[in-house]
Amino acid sequence: MDSPFWDVREEPWVLVRTADGTQMVGLRELFVRAHEIVELAIPVPPAASGLLRILVVMAARIAGLADPEEDREAVEWLKDRNAALAAEAFDQEAVNGYFEREDLADRFFVFGGQRPFLQDALLAQQCAKTSGTNKIVFGRAAGNNPVWWGPSSDVASSALSVPEALWHVIAQHYYGPSGRCTARTVAGKSDANTTAGPLRKTVSFHPVGRNLFETLLLGIPRPRDTDEEVPDAAPWEEAQAPDPQRGLPPVTWPGRLLAGRSRHAMLLVPSEDGQGVRDAYQTWASRQAPLETVDPYVITDTSQQGSRYAREARADRALWRDLDALLLKSDRTAGTSRPLICDDLAVVPARLRPHVRVRAYGFVQDGQQVDRAWFSATSPPLLDWLEEQDLSKARRIAACRECVERHSRLLEFAAMLAWAESVSPPPEEGKQVKIDRKNPGPWRQLALTEYWPRAETAFWDLLRTEKDPRGVFVQVAAEALRAAVGGAERGWKQARAISHALAVLHKQSKETL
Repeated sequence: MDSPFWDVREEPWVLVRTADGTQMVGLRELFVRAHEIVELAIPVPPAASGLLRILVVMAARIAGLADPEEDREAVEWLKDRNAALAAEAFDQEAVNGYFEREDLADRFFVFGGQRPFLQDALLAQQCAKTSGTNKIVFGRAAGNNPVWWGPSSDVASSALSVPEALWHVIAQHYYGPSGRCTARTVAGKSDANTTAGPLRKTVSFHPVGRNLFETLLLGIPRPRDTDEEVPDAAPWEEAQAPDPQRGLPPVTWPGRLLAGRSRHAMLLVPSEDGQGVRDAYQTWASRQAPLETVDPYVITDTSQQGSRYAREARADRALWRDLDALLLKSDRTAGTSRPLICDDLAVVPARLRPHVRVRAYGFVQDGQQVDRAWFSATSPPLLDWLEEQDLSKARRIAACRECVERHSRLLEFAAMLAWAESVSPPPEEGKQVKIDRKNPGPWRQLALTEYWPRAETAFWDLLRTEKDPRGVFVQVAAEALRAAVGGAERGWKQARAISHALAVLHKQSKETL
């Protein structure tokens, strides 16, 4: 088909949750009914993370908080944001005004036209062959990647619904792989490798209000240092895709900051009826070095060499273990800085403060091609714990979290010691049993598995009391070790080893004060 079709403004493709359950909506309905929608319900966390950034840019435009003509100071901008929150809904005329802008008339179509939504139409001429739908869908077999779900194979990719294809296109823009990709020829030169997406292997944190309207406005980062000489535009607001020979434009706020740093270019091939995707192209978008900027939703840490990097996602690290990194402005000792968006939450209107939570979206990946797991998690309301509101509370949370981590390490050692003493012959007099860290035995992992759920319960209890965290967590660690070894205590040798390990655990706990 030559004419544009499948309009993301009107066609239902964003899965949302309302008081009545889940449903699909188009972008226009999403913004008109944002105050009635509880939250996004997209089942692919990296797609939800990327889509939130896209929707935040649109929300900033619709709410008048991203006017490039106005040079607002931070305090003034935050007042304007709070005034927009007071409206409790997006203005319908403003929503229609944005989606009916003449210069965006053909930018919201998935297929056809010069600038299909979040895609590059030139790939049909610049790529000699397609990549297949499996290449864009995280979890499907593609190349050497393992299959996560379903019986799909790299040589027989299956068609996609348009909503599913869009979710994964968005996820690829933010979390896509580096390395080999479909060859793309530009100006007579062919290349077939790309760099990783700007959020690859990271975890990001987004404020969550009582409804999607509040979530989107609270998620708009205030203006910071970006290139003000270049007019800002999001990818769907650009007449053409960025020239791959010149690299990406400078980072501008908020469009390019949140939605314009992709390293990948994609193009979907429609099915005959235009209601599905039968094939796709995926390749590199730019050969230039990645744009350096700080994403406003990530925790940044400092390496031993002094360079800053976004905290990586870990499947074994629950959200509460990063709580202090969200609340404290900075931790000079650890070289940690909280997400910039948390700075903007310090001045949220009083009526909203008790309701604002934070949602984490993480994607456990390596830096190149391997995708392992994704997750999402939501905190309890936490604005009253921010450093600006209650410094002593924030520091107490940090102290409790550090104590949790310290005792997990002590528990690991105690479990390895107990196993080594229970299976090794008695050592010579004056010597200790040698611990083999490469073969720590089964009790180490079993003890940690028992420890973390117990530690989380104890952590939340501590925030309501004045108890000494050291005494609490050494007891939790001791209980976890006993639960891990189970009936092994019945044998005299094992019982003696466990008793010694527990004594070492308590001794080391006191020594780390």
